[in-house]
Amino acid sequence: MIYQKIELNEVGSKNSYATTYIWNTNHELPQKKRPTIVICPGGAYTFVSYREGEPVAFRFLSMGYNVVVLRYSVYPDATYPTALNELGRVVLTLREHSDEWLIDKEKIILMGFSAGGHLAGLFSCVWNRSQLAESLGCSSDMLKPNGLVLGYPVINSGKYAHEGTFNNLLGDRFDELVEQMSLEKQITKDNPPTFLWHTLTDGIVPVENSVIFASALKEKGISAELHIYSEGEHGLSLANEITAAYDSQILPSCQGWVDLVHQWVLKIFNTQR
Repeated sequence: MIYQKIELNEVGSKNSYATTYIWNTNHELPQKKRPTIVICPGGAYTFVSYREGEPVAFRFLSMGYNVVVLRYSVYPDATYPTALNELGRVVLTLREHSDEWLIDKEKIILMGFSAGGHLAGLFSCVWNRSQLAESLGCSSDMLKPNGLVLGYPVINSGKYAHEGTFNNLLGDRFDELVEQMSLEKQITKDNPPTFLWHTLTDGIVPVENSVIFASALKEKGISAELHIYSEGEHGLSLANEITAAYDSQILPSCQGWVDLVHQWVLKIFNTQR
């Protein structure tokens, strides 16, 4: 296992880093390059949830994926675009080490929950804009995400907004940038295939956020898969005993999203691993 801490201080705050959980070479295992998932946990841009980080990472690690957990900069240490640059730095690092770490550089998937879903979704909309590549000193093709997985994401900055998320992200630039942070308005033909899941009864980030994003992807001709569960509160993570802070976060009916993501990955990459 390549267990490594990637410091991100050069683009963010002193508290930002990413942790890799990467299958390394071993004579007992097939020597092949693997898909890699970069997880952006939620936390309304004020903290980075543990429940949506390592427990999710270990689940996908056990399924044969490489996984990286990003602990990005949050308010008040930093505001936009610091976290976006940090995510870019992680994607760039994975591609730079793709041969050494046996990473399939054509199968880098971003996964985000709640505000982390906003971060992953924003990156998927703007990865090829010159400002991002220039800030990281690389070409845009090194930053391309090949897939996007969003769990109960913050998308809309208008009618269905979780206002605290955008206040924390933008700080004193709120009035200037809030409309640009509504992700359904930022989608282009270069967005990656996207998987979304949400619960109909989410009382923090309304399900309309996922519906709006899926509809906007469809309009641009981007492949999208949306799963809406009939019940469940915000922040379910794996929806099992491992990630539940209390009993209401244990919902067997929602636990299947992990297997659905796996099947979706096989489909979009048209391969059986």
